[in-house]
Amino acid sequence: MAHAKSAWFAPGLFAPGLFVLGLLFAQPVAALAASAPHAPPAATAQGMRIVAVVNGDVISNSDVENRTRLFALSTGMPMTQDVLDRLKQQITRQLVDEKLRMQEVQRRKIVIPDKAIADAIHDIESRNNLPAGALRQKLSTGGVGMRTLIDQLRTQLGWTQVLREQLGDQVKITDAQVAEQQRILAQQVGKPEFRIGEIFIPVDDPATAADAQRFAETVISELRAGAAFGVVAAQFSQNQTALQGGALGWVQTNQLDPEVAHLVAEMPVGAISNPVKVPGGFSIVNLQAKREIGREVGTVVSLRQVFLPFTSALNPQAPTEQQKQALEKARSISASVHSCEQMEQASKAANSPRPADPGEVRLDTVNPAAFRQVLASLPFDRASQPVVTTDGIAVLIVCSREEKNMGQANKQEVQAQLLNERVELLSRQLLANLRRHATIDLRAGRA
Repeated sequence: MAHAKSAWFAPGLFAPGLFVLGLLFAQPVAALAASAPHAPPAATAQGMRIVAVVNGDVISNSDVENRTRLFALSTGMPMTQDVLDRLKQQITRQLVDEKLRMQEVQRRKIVIPDKAIADAIHDIESRNNLPAGALRQKLSTGGVGMRTLIDQLRTQLGWTQVLREQLGDQVKITDAQVAEQQRILAQQVGKPEFRIGEIFIPVDDPATAADAQRFAETVISELRAGAAFGVVAAQFSQNQTALQGGALGWVQTNQLDPEVAHLVAEMPVGAISNPVKVPGGFSIVNLQAKREIGREVGTVVSLRQVFLPFTSALNPQAPTEQQKQALEKARSISASVHSCEQMEQASKAANSPRPADPGEVRLDTVNPAAFRQVLASLPFDRASQPVVTTDGIAVLIVCSREEKNMGQANKQEVQAQLLNERVELLSRQLLANLRRHATIDLRAGRA
């Protein structure tokens, strides 16, 4: 299945302040983990109870409790003991798989830097229109150790590196392979295409299928109650697309499992499916959009920008001296810049921490409507007024607007699609092999 991710812009998330998003954490990740809340002494013994041992590495009851609470917090589920108990069995199995992945990461001596983890958290927040720091705040108020999220992301990122190493030269998609895929797409002009989000819940033992289905149904009930799909997918999908919030991008029916293909053809846009039995487990599908291949025309805008960061979060009622100076500088840039080349020069002169060229923007995905109107009408020789956010100020200029056939995949999108299909297949095969050769001792229920 495919996913083509823009370097800067997520559909539907473009709004003042979102096109210049900064890192979630100003502190090093290690420091945040060290500052996580500590359990009281009475809870420590229960938390350290061993739930599973994977090749000699321990998974404790505290690990399971923290991950369960993380899920409950992100979905808004009530933190009752009944809810926690319903989630624990499937989460234990997930932690076993993560332990196997991390052991392979360590065996290969792969190190994931703190910045990569902070970037991943930032991506989750931005894709779901959450303010910077929202996940961290939820963890703190819910009593979940910061280490829980950090460990999960470190494993996901490390596993991605494992797959990259394992694929070797296969990560290179040749021009001939791209051309063949584009030829196939050209023959399907007019046929339906779907933009899909997916949460994959694996079943490695038929005896656990009922538990996995119950877990999937719990997830679905929360998604339908309003939980953010991308946040839930990032935590619980066992596909490699978890780091992209479960986004598969635009896919055709021949790229989907037949059961899923039949389902999405009937689903209304925005719907969440019931659990779909697919090879290896269950899928939860979110139909985000549909179109006809090769027949979707839209306006694409290219632009340049300067971003002036604040040294502290903005309080609109009491701006700091540095923030006032940044605003004056932004106004000066807005008045003096009259071309994209000048905006690039201004960005370089200001040592802007964000790229001057953030990539193309599809106009109909820009929100709110007032900001979409600015990009639609701003003259090419005029810079925008300063756009103030909590973490800085941006000034931009539109370089071009053109009508494009959005239903035609470009070379980069086709390459990403083909590569992701290879990566997903390898991931499932490699994990299955690790399971076969592992010594796993489960001490709390089946897995």
